[in-house]
Amino acid sequence: MLKKLIGSSATRSLAVVSVLKEAKRSFDRGKHLRMLVFLGIAVLAWKWAVIALVAQGLLSLVRGGKSKSKPNTDSSPA
Repeated sequence: MLKKLIGSSATRSLAVVSVLKEAKRSFDRGKHLRMLVFLGIAVLAWKWAVIALVAQGLLSLVRGGKSKSKPNTDSSPA
């Protein structure tokens, strides 16, 4: 059952979109090598969705579980 769910085209599409979003985020931050890695993962993720899931998990570990939205702690005037 789980194998069928992970292998579905909807799951693969979602995984690819998620990885492409991370590639864009890396590009916007000037991390071009990381962007290229994510683009490669996106290509592989279409065939094997598990690769995208593992990459997303590793990315979360590397980031240390930090949330995407950080409160503004800068006290300097704008």
